[in-house]
Amino acid sequence: MSRNVTPYDKEATKKEQVAEMFDNIAGNYDFLNHFLSLGIDILWRKKAIRLLKPVKPKTVLDVATGTGDFAIQALDLKPKKVTGVDISNKMLDVGRVKMKKKKVSDVVEMKYGDSENLPFEDESYDAITVAFGVRNFENLEKGLAEMHRVLTKKGKTVIIEFSKPQHFPIKQLYNFYFKSILPNLGKWVSKDQRAYTYLPESVEAFPYGQKFLDVMESVGYTNTKCIPLTFGIASIYTGEK
Repeated sequence: MSRNVTPYDKEATKKEQVAEMFDNIAGNYDFLNHFLSLGIDILWRKKAIRLLKPVKPKTVLDVATGTGDFAIQALDLKPKKVTGVDISNKMLDVGRVKMKKKKVSDVVEMKYGDSENLPFEDESYDAITVAFGVRNFENLEKGLAEMHRVLTKKGKTVIIEFSKPQHFPIKQLYNFYFKSILPNLGKWVSKDQRAYTYLPESVEAFPYGQKFLDVMESVGYTNTKCIPLTFGIASIYTGEK
């Protein structure tokens, strides 16, 4: 079980604070994401989507979609419909503009929704994707169980999330970048002091690797796998129904 780290020191629930944080940084989010990860996040998404090709999904749900980058990447699978859900309206607004520019609004729908109470019927999506969103769940088990509920039988979920590298010198470089460089750059560009200090704190509290697979299995996922990415900076987790 992950420790519940929150973006701001206030009475509001983690869910409310996460929504507020992403509303605050929505305008700069895409730039910061690609800049701070040196663009590697794009390659990670492509690799994750390739893992869904054998499923040939007709419907894809992207949970914690943000501005919809993973939802757009899912179009590589040639689905009939992609739905992106998020609790930040401002992130969704940025995403909707992006879909219009790319002329994919007819296939990709950006929808307000809570990952722990998804507004969809049981077994309505053949594939589910999440990129860097599960560690923001207020209740990790509940969020994963909801995803499992809306997944069709034989469907597959693919999750990308930050991990913690274990080997010298990557571990030391990663910790220095994540705890010293990234928060300052993030604060400077986004003007939200807490958003990019919350990031390393939330990663630190997250049950990565086998511990996360154990949580996936506890809510019903089978054939779970963890694939480390780029020296263990992040991991792709997969599970089936």
